[in-house]
Amino acid sequence: MSVVKINVLTVPAEQRETLEKRFSARAHTVESSDGFEWFELLRPVEGTDTYLVYTRWRDEEAFQAWAEGPMKAAHQHGGAQSGERPKPAASASTLWSFEVVQQAAPKSE
Repeated sequence: MSVVKINVLTVPAEQRETLEKRFSARAHTVESSDGFEWFELLRPVEGTDTYLVYTRWRDEEAFQAWAEGPMKAAHQHGGAQSGERPKPAASASTLWSFEVVQQAAPKSE
């Protein structure tokens, strides 16, 4: 079954807009990756400064291939055109890993 990777980002209030703009600027770059299944950027709404970046992959190998290739390149260049790497919007980051053991979808009517 699929694997889920959740990047837990601590983002100070003054950096929220920056973080969201950076994700928006890179929108759709992950979608063509082999084994990619799903992406969501989750904004906190109740008293926390923690964003969640949810991705779902066919298997661990597909995630690792993306992490060592396209994701690594994007973070090294930071999306900057001038060659200067911008300051990270998040003050901390933790990666959670899960295997999907059960799932459900809405019933068709």
